[in-house]
Amino acid sequence: MVMTQGKKTRIRVRSSLSTYVGELLIPPMRNRISDVLNDESVLFVNLTDVVIDDVHHSEFVALNKMQIESVVQLD
Repeated sequence: MVMTQGKKTRIRVRSSLSTYVGELLIPPMRNRISDVLNDESVLFVNLTDVVIDDVHHSEFVALNKMQIESVVQLD
């Protein structure tokens, strides 16, 4: 099993349809959540261990960055 390097941070992402709380992996070459969000080469934000609308749990969710309304760091 390959371990992905980087820093995980827990975030809340709000879109027009749902709210997602999950772990975002910030790659080693990045320092902040905004670095990940502003990377134009990546169209989706990948979250793991996700709770959707405080009800449903999913191991993985890929969110289209164009649908994101707000992001809050929780840890």
